[in-house]
Amino acid sequence: MTLQSYFVLAVFIGTIFGLIKFQQRPSLVFGVALLILFSTQMVSTDQVIKSASNQGLLTLILLMLCSIALEKTRLLRLVAMKVIKPCYSATWARLFSFTVISSAFLNNTAVVSTMLAPIRNNPNHSASKLLIPLSYAAILGGTLTLVGTSTNLIVNSLVLDANLPSLGFFDFTLVGLCLVVTCGITLYCCRSLLPDRNMKEGEAQSYFIEAKVNPESTLIGKSVEQNGLRHLQSLFLVEIIRGNCVFTAIAPNQVIQANDKLIFSGDVSKVSQLHLFDGLSIFAEKRGLPLDNLREVVVRPESVLTGKTLKSIGFRSLFDAAVVAIKRDGEKVSGKIGEVKIRPGDFLVLAVGEDFKSRRNIRKNFILLSDIELDSRLSGKKELLAIVGFVAAIALAAFGVVSLFKAVVLLLGVLLLSGCLTSSEILRRFPTEIWVIISSAIVLSYALQNSGIITSFSELMSHSALGLSPLMALIAVYIVTLFLTELVTNNAAAALVFPIAYGLALSVDANPIAFIMAVAFGASASFISPYGYQTNLMVFNAGQYKLNDFIKIGVPVSVVYSVTCITAIVAVFGL
Repeated sequence: MTLQSYFVLAVFIGTIFGLIKFQQRPSLVFGVALLILFSTQMVSTDQVIKSASNQGLLTLILLMLCSIALEKTRLLRLVAMKVIKPCYSATWARLFSFTVISSAFLNNTAVVSTMLAPIRNNPNHSASKLLIPLSYAAILGGTLTLVGTSTNLIVNSLVLDANLPSLGFFDFTLVGLCLVVTCGITLYCCRSLLPDRNMKEGEAQSYFIEAKVNPESTLIGKSVEQNGLRHLQSLFLVEIIRGNCVFTAIAPNQVIQANDKLIFSGDVSKVSQLHLFDGLSIFAEKRGLPLDNLREVVVRPESVLTGKTLKSIGFRSLFDAAVVAIKRDGEKVSGKIGEVKIRPGDFLVLAVGEDFKSRRNIRKNFILLSDIELDSRLSGKKELLAIVGFVAAIALAAFGVVSLFKAVVLLLGVLLLSGCLTSSEILRRFPTEIWVIISSAIVLSYALQNSGIITSFSELMSHSALGLSPLMALIAVYIVTLFLTELVTNNAAAALVFPIAYGLALSVDANPIAFIMAVAFGASASFISPYGYQTNLMVFNAGQYKLNDFIKIGVPVSVVYSVTCITAIVAVFGL
């Protein structure tokens, strides 16, 4: 090999070690690799531009942006309400089925995010008994279709870049179904290995938000469970104030009455979820200020608010603002927001009016922190448009009426023009890291080709005395991908192994599609480590798991997954 080849190989190996060392910053590692290769002329300008504008990559980006609109609807929350049942087996089966089906067509991170709150707040089962199955079901569901996981779309982008025909929407389905069945059975049989832990609530570190049940509300006469008040994302019902009575241990069968004050704890940016409930008004809105302009502040020691309540001070007229939420570090706030005595150091989220910035008393009373951007919700025709539009786009692509790229471009245009999505939401949620990782990985594959490493590798394998059979080569590709996905991330593993797998398939005169599928399914096989897949990391913290919990349940699932995967790939695609 030439000096150029050794240099590119060093960058390739360095990228792998960098991903292991900096597991939480894969985009940084790939970005550095791109800069090194580009600055040393290992890749051309045209190749860098081509990598960043790869059709498969753009399809993935657009699909993730379109799914934001679906997250803003009630669809997933309403379905989630039907999942939790008193019987553990029934809950497990419903949770697994719903998550698998949803993850086959939606962003599985969004599916897991939607289910976290209902599972953590359910009164029937320990969350630690359900959250690992939730993550694993999302991983398995993602293997069913081309759009089920970003890994499949990344692999497809690399397929297109290699001038091969695009993978079909349902090319993954037969193998994926085998995995769902065998791994689902294994996971259920191993349910006794899941820990049973009580969740620790961090209420003192969360904002408290007050909402009032209006006399005409449809919530009246129904229980907390029936109204879905336990299934909110990042908001938790912690108190009900009824007259002079305060209910702090909220039972699922607690019936809502007119004029009840509902006190929620959690992420204030999710407060717009409360608008989905008929006849529920937020404290700040009763003061005549909408929730489209929020500011976070800290009360100064010399503030006129100190020791007084919001009602007694005339907060709205004094500051042209109304308090949406309050937080007091290290101590739980209880009772009606308007009757809480304010202390120095209290955090407040304010809905501010047009005159707020010009008031001279603002900086005397508050330390201004930052604006808060609300996670908005869709309703009415916009909600229907977002749901029907997404389903229609996926269906048209699935049945080959239009390409997936064209379908998501048109869908994104409709969502923007209709106001279901805004440009600020797209900028805020734009998956920059995914773009950097994939485009850099494609650049790295170009460098491997330009330097002759792939050609040298193919020649070495074709003349190897080992006489590696196609089946052994396929198993080797799968194991390498599986190993990397547990050490780094699923997307990074797929991007790194793909050029080697494709070159190996050609060198042993095997079916390249089988090897491509081994990379795709191997990169999704992250069951043992909580760091290899984003949904694992989400439930790792939410379920208060330890690394050993993932190892105990993940090893048997991973073994069954691997055996099923290799067998099914050979049976479906052949060698």
